[in-house]
Amino acid sequence: MLKKHFIPGEERVHDVDDSDLPAAPKKILIVDNDADLTGILRDFLENEGYRVAIANDGVEGVKAIMADSFDIILCDMVMPHMRGDMFYKAVERTKRQLCQRFIFMTGHTADKEISDFIRSIRGLALWKPFEMHQLTEAIGVVLKKAESGKA
Repeated sequence: MLKKHFIPGEERVHDVDDSDLPAAPKKILIVDNDADLTGILRDFLENEGYRVAIANDGVEGVKAIMADSFDIILCDMVMPHMRGDMFYKAVERTKRQLCQRFIFMTGHTADKEISDFIRSIRGLALWKPFEMHQLTEAIGVVLKKAESGKA
């Protein structure tokens, strides 16, 4: 049997390669006033390994992005106090680098103003109701763009 001897005062240093460390969980901000939907999305995304923050409207969303950075921003288009397009414009003025991380969510498929806005910024949209695999695919697209330096 091999015994290890501890020598008092001897410092032990172990080098750990960064590739051996687990990646930090990606952070997602959900900006939506529908508590039922945000609860479902939070549960799903946390089970997928993401850290999730929730803002009930664009005003809370601006406060959240001023306090932290996010890998993905899921943003409803129609909310009280500040619509999704206005929230996007506020982010564009304060933290422009986050603008390519948006995924817009809306059930207003016939609203030309919403469609025109999303098209004008070349945004990514999920039309409610959507399936979770569609959300996962959209998140993958945004993360891939970010990794390639386009977001």
